Amino acid sequence: MEEKKIIGIDLGGTTVKFAIVTLEGEIQQKWSIETNILDEGSHIVPEIIESINHRLNLYELKADDFVGIGMGTPGSVDRENGTVIGAYNLNWKTLQPVREQIEAGTGIQFTLDNDANVAALGERWKGAGENNPDVILMTLGTGVGGGIIAEGNLLHGVAGCAGEIGHVTVDPHGFECTCGKVGCLETVASATGVVRVARQLSEEYAGDSELKRRLDDGQDISSKDVFVLAEQDDPFALMVVDKVCFYLGLACGNLGNTLNPSSIVLGGGVSAAGEFLRSRVENYFNEYTFPQVRESTQIKLAQLGNDAGVIGAASLALQFVK
Repeated sequence: MEEKKIIGIDLGGTTVKFAIVTLEGEIQQKWSIETNILDEGSHIVPEIIESINHRLNLYELKADDFVGIGMGTPGSVDRENGTVIGAYNLNWKTLQPVREQIEAGTGIQFTLDNDANVAALGERWKGAGENNPDVILMTLGTGVGGGIIAEGNLLHGVAGCAGEIGHVTVDPHGFECTCGKVGCLETVASATGVVRVARQLSEEYAGDSELKRRLDDGQDISSKDVFVLAEQDDPFALMVVDKVCFYLGLACGNLGNTLNPSSIVLGGGVSAAGEFLRSRVENYFNEYTFPQVRESTQIKLAQLGNDAGVIGAASLALQFVK
């Protein structure tokens, strides 16, 4: 008998990614569809079901060939009841009975969790986390998210808010965050946060700098522009990157001192700056951690890219393995 498989789904605001994965975490097939958020997102789940059934027919697979389906989703997730609410980028304002619909539509057991948590599970299982029981993932994208795995368990917290690394305070007198608080990591280390830091620092910078020139000209700049110019030794861009890495290193230091994971993994779009970013964050991390943590917790770069979500989501379904 052939070994059973699992399905991972990474539900995002623009695309839904799918993967058929072995129980060892190897991707066998993957595909994606556009996320149809029209009519209050009422088409999303039916189109997920349709896509799964279509692919299973295509690959001549049956529901019985699968242990389960796992999905990562934005919004507030009730894992117990398999529902989601408040995923505004999906237009899901009301409670969505996702598990009930998908199990009825596919005949396969289903479970789900928050998308940042699921990416952390992916990096921990098959990526930079090396399947260690203590791993933190920090995703640096349009926002700053994260997931914390401690002693083999994904932490959720009493209201499902564990791992909201983006809302760690790194500057009590800093920028206001969309959450209503001031000085959150997200305000200074997300893609938009990096640009915000550059604009703030440019007010007092008087030296020669291409980045400063572009800002003064009113040009649109991205976080990528800041890092590219820093790598070209633009003095002001280097100053901005140093400030962002200070905030990240401070947050990582606090996480390291509190949880002492084997690794804190940096992922998401901003982490594309690679070793240039990682080494600077590590320098500040070392400054803000005590010796035992400094020696045992590593700052790493994520390895799975876009596959972290589907692999992590698939791993949720391992709970159904008898």
